[in-house]
Amino acid sequence: MKKTAFAIMFITVASKILGFVREIALSYIYGASTITDAYLISLTIPGVVFSFIGAGLGTGFIPMYSRIKEEQGVVAANRFTNNIINGTLLFSSIFVLMGLIFARPLVRIFASGFGGEAQEITIQFTRISIFAIYFTGLAGIYSGYLRLHDSHLVPNLTGIPMNVIIILSVFISSKTTVYALLLGTLLARALEVLLMAPFAKKKGFQYEPVLDLRDENLRSMVAIALPVIVGVSVNQINVLVDRTLASQIAVGGISALNYASRLNGFIQGLFVLPVSSVMYPMISSMASRQNLGGLKNMLTDAIGIINLMVTPATIGAIIFAEPIVELLFGQGAFTSEASAMTSSALRFYSIGMLAIGIREILTRAFYALQDTKIPMQSGVIAVGINVVLNVILARFLGIGGLALATSIANVVATVHLLLALARSIGEFGLREIAIPLGKVVLASTAMGFIALATYRYVGVTLSHSLSLAAAIGVGALSYFILIYFLSVPEAERAFEAVKRLFRGKKGESRGRNHHR
Repeated sequence: MKKTAFAIMFITVASKILGFVREIALSYIYGASTITDAYLISLTIPGVVFSFIGAGLGTGFIPMYSRIKEEQGVVAANRFTNNIINGTLLFSSIFVLMGLIFARPLVRIFASGFGGEAQEITIQFTRISIFAIYFTGLAGIYSGYLRLHDSHLVPNLTGIPMNVIIILSVFISSKTTVYALLLGTLLARALEVLLMAPFAKKKGFQYEPVLDLRDENLRSMVAIALPVIVGVSVNQINVLVDRTLASQIAVGGISALNYASRLNGFIQGLFVLPVSSVMYPMISSMASRQNLGGLKNMLTDAIGIINLMVTPATIGAIIFAEPIVELLFGQGAFTSEASAMTSSALRFYSIGMLAIGIREILTRAFYALQDTKIPMQSGVIAVGINVVLNVILARFLGIGGLALATSIANVVATVHLLLALARSIGEFGLREIAIPLGKVVLASTAMGFIALATYRYVGVTLSHSLSLAAAIGVGALSYFILIYFLSVPEAERAFEAVKRLFRGKKGESRGRNHHR
């Protein structure tokens, strides 16, 4: 699992860097303005309407396909896949039609703070972006199919050309029409599916126009997916609530939340996504074979890896929120007010960064066990807490209060899942998780103080960007030294792997010299 996870991590780095470039391009051309707010809300509406379903399909499809393949064979499993694809296209068409008809009331609900020109632009944007619904659902199915067939790299690679197209559309829209931004985004979503389809065919999938809504397997899939839809939807619902309230707080508030969320999501995509993507098909297989011992060990390893990588990133983001935002977005049309709002949101989002990562792993474990009710309950709890705290904290902290509410909701939901999973499968190494967590928090905190001292010391003579780079470099080095001497298990295994790799290369070099 670890080798594949690291390979995916490298691909994800490239994709996430391009994602940063995309956000930087958007902030440079449009700043945090009415255009960016309208653009983000127009993407949120189809995202909220259908990403729940897309997430449910993508998550529920994997264990369902595994069961059908084991019980009925490959042909039946592929027929089921075609049935899901065609059913998705049918229901997507219904949602698109409804979105086109009800775009105006949807915008009034989701962006209640918009009025006049901002509202009209958002309505027009929404009528274009609503077609992304088609590609969201299909991407979830194709991605799940490829991961089931041990093709983890392709679904992650699609993010690279997607981001390139969106970046180009940002600059093209600045020279032509702002609607080119929406059309480019749609093209990027379509490309994601078009890139995965040929690889799915190579793995044995052949598309057929099969649609049987009475199929028992389809009904079972819906039974699994419905709770998943509610459970996985929590992040999108929180995004919706946050952006709706942000539209009432300040012009550019939605954009500031988005930029901060993207920075926060970079860490999740870099460290959590590779681990969870590789782990899920494996624990699904273990669950189907009733191998709970292997499942528990893999969960403990996965949480340990995420803790090792995400915790120091959390401390770094909290300490260096302002210089990071200023470095990445502080050019072009991005104002000092936008920078202040984005920095505040980033700092408070970062508090829940580790909780989100662990929650992703725990949720996948429940889905592998085909228990979708507990993640659904966790999602409902998180949404309720987020809504209540949003109203309270936004009054005192503004945009930052919305981010803090989301973080607190994620922490509570993660604790709920941890306790529920322990009751469900028995003790799975909570002690083995807690002790390394304490060591990593200690090392990360010390790293933060060292990095901050470095930043202030070299900032007297070096530029803003060089001071930040020096602080990050010194902080990273100190963190590696600290976790080594604190004997963190995951770190020890990583160091041993590096040593073996170095020894292997050294042996190869000696072998070549000997032959000479």
